[in-house]
Parts: sequence; C-alpha cells; structure tokens
Amino acid sequence: MLETLWFILVTVLFIGFFFLEGFDFGVGMLTKIIGRGDTDRRVMINTIGPVWDGNEVWLITAGGAIFAAFPNWYATLFSGFYMALFLMLIALIGRGVAFEFRSKLESARWRATWDWIIFFGSLLPPLLWGVALANLMRGVPIDQTTNYVGSFWDLLSPYAVLAGLSIVLLFLLHGSLFLSLKTTGELRDRALGFAKRIGAWTSGALLVFVVLSYFETDMFTRHGIFPGMVPVSAGFALLSVPFLIKAERDGWAFIMTGLTIVLSTVTVFMSLFPRVMISSLNPDWSLTIHNASSNEYTLKVMTIVACSVLPFVLAYQIWTYWVFRKRVTPADHLDY
Repeated sequence: MLETLWFILVTVLFIGFFFLEGFDFGVGMLTKIIGRGDTDRRVMINTIGPVWDGNEVWLITAGGAIFAAFPNWYATLFSGFYMALFLMLIALIGRGVAFEFRSKLESARWRATWDWIIFFGSLLPPLLWGVALANLMRGVPIDQTTNYVGSFWDLLSPYAVLAGLSIVLLFLLHGSLFLSLKTTGELRDRALGFAKRIGAWTSGALLVFVVLSYFETDMFTRHGIFPGMVPVSAGFALLSVPFLIKAERDGWAFIMTGLTIVLSTVTVFMSLFPRVMISSLNPDWSLTIHNASSNEYTLKVMTIVACSVLPFVLAYQIWTYWVFRKRVTPADHLDY
C-alpha cells in the first residue's frame, strides 16, 4: 500500500517538474531563437528569473524521494544512467550560473558566451530526459542482481532520440506560449508566431513516437490497443493548441500544453506500474515497487514528513507565481 502511495508521489513530483521546468527550459532555448538583441534576452530571462530555481526543487525532491523510498531503484537508475545524469547536472549548473552572471559585465562577448550556455543548458536536460524516459518504457539490460550491464551508447536508440527531440519540441512550444503571456509588443508577437510554426512539428513528432511505442514497448500489449483516456486526452489537448493560438486564446493554449505534459507523464508511469525499471534481458529481473522499496517503517515516517511539509512548499510556490505575475517589459528594472 505505502509502496503504491510513494510511486504515485514520485509521479506527482515529476509532473510538477516537467510542467514548471518545461516552459522554463523552453524560454532558455528561445533566447537564441527569437531573441534579437540583449534587451530581448534580458526581458525573456527576467520572465523566469524569479521562479526557475524554485522549479528545480521538484527534481531535487523527486530524486530524494526515490533515494529514500526506493533505494534499489535509485542505485540501478543512477549507475545505469550515470553519464546521462552527469551531463544533465553539468547543464543545470551551467544554466543557473549563466542566469546570475550574464548581466554582471557590459561586455558583448561575455554576455554572448553565457547566452550559449543558457541555450545548451536548457536544451540538454529535456533531450536527456526524453532519452531516459523512453529507455524506462522500453527496458534496459538489468541482470538478476539488479545491476545495469549496458553502456551509455546502449541508451541512444532511434526510439530514445526521437523521444528526446519530441520533449524538446513540446517544451519549446510550452515556453513560447509562456512568453506570450509574460511579455508585450513585438517580442510577444514573435513568441506567438513561433508557437504557431512549431505546433504541427510537435504534434507530428509525438504521433510518430506513440506509433513507435507500439513496437518498442509492451504498453499496448499490457493495456490493449486502446490504452485508456489519459494518453488519448493528452493527444487531444496537444491537437487543440493550434486552434486556440489561431483564436488568440494563448492562455488556454498554454494550459493545454501543460495538460499534455501532465497527462503524458502520467502515461509513462502508468505504463511502468508496478515496475520501476524493466529488464530487457528477463522480465523477472525487473525492478518493481515491491523489490525496490524501503521497509514499511521508513515509508511510514516519510509519509508523515511529506504530509506535514508539502502544503507549505506548495503554498510558497503559488505565492511566488502570484507576486511575479505581471508581464515583463523593457521599461521594467531587469535584474538578469
């Protein structure tokens, strides 16, 4: 029972991370795509400046929850995906440093260097997360002692790379819609125009990924050709985005890309449950919520602590977004 509860809580933490960091990463990538000068880029970074580090708390908490609730999952995941997670960590650190440092000097070369670090630091994590999630769904070589026996290059199949590119496109769309809600004038128009152009590419990439999932994973054989309302609703939410943008309902369009991210994350974890890592060598060697979890006493203590602290964390994050809800313009004081 508690194992299932903590599997759901880990899912919720990843939902929060992908939803919030989704537009955050998207804005970071867009600084080099639609930003046409230093002022544009400063405005764009200031739209996420007060919240980006709070968004990453969801990832840290998810990692901590896996470590404490499912130590065997944590050990196999971090040893098997060591290089991918190391690259992701370097990208996140570089991105955070770049946000703080780029406006400390007036030098154009200094700022251009940090701008590229922001771009690649925003591109690499979603790309690697897509690769990681696709491998979790398809299965990785895990032996009978729950050790990962593959290499970094074994993770880079065409299916996994397509998943990474699909998430990059989805986050670019999510980020451009966020910018349309947080900026004004020509920059807002460019963000909305980019969202219009990328919408079809995003839908197409995700559709191909779903079709390949039929052949690459056991999702459809376990749940049937109709996988349920959750993944279907994710598809409809994404397909509604171009129509909402055309109708200039960019707020609703942003909600729909967010809903796509939420439902897609639920779909991934639903396809895994009760497994947490699938062995491609022998299904019986897969890690599940039962053979990967901590003992019951640990899970009870964690549940009490989580129920006590989580409401305050949620309240603080909602308050932060409420305080910084205004649109950012070049006339504002730009901290970043």
